Amino acid sequence: MRIGGMADAPAGAAVACAGIAAWLIGGRGSGVRRARVLFAGGGVATGPPRWERVRVDWRRLRGRLRPEVWSLVAGSVIAVLGTSVVPLLLGAVGMPLLRRVRRAGAARRERERRGDAVIALCGALAGEVRAGRQPGEALLAAARDSDGLAGAQPVVLAAARFGGDVPGALTEAARQPGADGLVGLAACWRVAVDRGAGLAAGLDRLEAALRAERDQRADMRAQLAGSRSTASMLAGLPVLGLLLGTALGADPLHVLLHTGPGLGCLLVGGTLEGVGLWWALRIVRGAETA
Repeated sequence: MRIGGMADAPAGAAVACAGIAAWLIGGRGSGVRRARVLFAGGGVATGPPRWERVRVDWRRLRGRLRPEVWSLVAGSVIAVLGTSVVPLLLGAVGMPLLRRVRRAGAARRERERRGDAVIALCGALAGEVRAGRQPGEALLAAARDSDGLAGAQPVVLAAARFGGDVPGALTEAARQPGADGLVGLAACWRVAVDRGAGLAAGLDRLEAALRAERDQRADMRAQLAGSRSTASMLAGLPVLGLLLGTALGADPLHVLLHTGPGLGCLLVGGTLEGVGLWWALRIVRGAETA
């Protein structure tokens, strides 16, 4: 028995040393904090930040920074890596172009949103007319449920309330980007008032036509998404070439930024790249317009 106890003494000492080491590594306060969390409900045990949190923070930062700012950031990084001021200048030059692209995209989304609002206005107006309201009262009620009139809403509603020229006001409102459907609404209104035709039936046909046109544009945009992606991918191939050259040890940044032939290739290649991307996007945009 004594021999067994002597044999177990080193093992017990090892276990004790391991426990003391774990306590020292964890810190004296960690046990207290863990006990408070488990027994007193003092909080929630937190670990390292999760990837979801990092992804959310990155999306938030990317949403706050406008696209043109990333051009300057990329130019600054390449300028530091290549020890040249040329990428910084190119990044500054690219900022107005990216700003124009961003504004064009925002204007397109605003046109689409206003077109959807016009469709909703036609549907709401048809429902109000079927409910038994007069056209003027129906327009007042439908305008409150949708934003199809946008900035021209006070003028159109004033004409409807006081017996003014509602078709004329709707035609003027149709000059807003994306509000072309208001021209059809003005025609339906004029036919219903002058000839006594059913306004609800005309609005139903107008709504169906506007929805079909919107779906056709969406389908065309989906079909052209592949061409647009191909153009963007081809535009990124020079960057891939630079990365491959750097991985092979060729130092392409030094050649492009610190030698005469390299600067010439950078100028010619950048010009051809810009013209090719502009031409490809022009073809896609022309197909969308057609």
